[in-house]
Amino acid sequence: MSRHESRFAGDARLLHRQAIRLPLLDADDERQFHRTMSAVADAQERKAALLRDPETSVLDAYERQLDGLEASYRQAAEVYTDGPYEAAAQAYSAGERDDGTAAFAAYLLEAVWRLQQMFTIHDMAFFPLILRYPRSRTVNVRFVRGGLTDKVHWYESPEHSTEELADEYADVYRNESLWSQKEAANEMESTARLIREEFPDPEETSPDERRTGGIVSVVGRRGSAFCTGLETVAPNPDRFDDAVTEPTVVEESPVARRTAAEWLADDAVLL
Repeated sequence: MSRHESRFAGDARLLHRQAIRLPLLDADDERQFHRTMSAVADAQERKAALLRDPETSVLDAYERQLDGLEASYRQAAEVYTDGPYEAAAQAYSAGERDDGTAAFAAYLLEAVWRLQQMFTIHDMAFFPLILRYPRSRTVNVRFVRGGLTDKVHWYESPEHSTEELADEYADVYRNESLWSQKEAANEMESTARLIREEFPDPEETSPDERRTGGIVSVVGRRGSAFCTGLETVAPNPDRFDDAVTEPTVVEESPVARRTAAEWLADDAVLL
C-alpha cells in the first residue's frame, strides 16, 4: 500500500490507549528485538547526517525518516504473518480472525496509514513508546495533534516558511535555523547512543543486564518547524506475571500515561 492509496478500512480505536505485547522467550526473540532497536539507532544517525548535509533539505530528511518507519513496521508485521500482512489485518478488522497475529497486523497497518498521513498533514507528531519487560516487550504507537512540551527540540526549515522577512531579518532567521538543525543533529546522535545502551546486544550481556528498558520519542512537524526528542524510561518489571507466545493487544502502561502528561501540552490530542 502506497501513501497515495485510500484509507485502510480498519478500526482507528485499535491504536488509541493500547499497545501490542510481543514475546521475548528465546535467543531468536532476543536477536530479533536487538536488530530492531539497532535499526532505530541507525536511523537516528542517518537523519543526523542528512541534517548536516547542505545538499539535503530538512523536509527530505524528515520524509526519509517516515519512509524508514513505515518499512520497519511492515517488516515487523511480516515476521509474524510469514508474508504480506495486509490480508491478516483486513481479516481481523472484518471479524474473520481474532488471533494475536492478525491483531498485530491490523495494529501496524493502522500505524502505517497514519505515518502516511504525516507526509501531507503538517501539524502531527509521532509519539511511540517501546518497553522491555523480563519476558516480553510492548510497542505503543501514538500520534498527536496539538502542542508539545519543552522536552522536544525544534528546528527550522527556512525554505518551508511562509513569512515575508526583510533581508537583514531573513539572514538572521536563516543562520538561526542552521544552528537549530545542527543542534537537532547533535541530539539525534546522542539519542542513538542512548538506544544502544538501553537495549544492549544479547550476545554480550547477561539476562539481568537487559531485564527491563524503554524509550519514548517524538518526531513531527508544525509548518516550517520540525521536532525531535527521545529519552529512556523505566517500566515496572512486575507488570506482567505471565508469558505470551504470540502478539497480544494490551492496555497502555502507566509509563504511557506518565509520558503523555510530561510530553504533551494541554491542547494536545492523542489520535
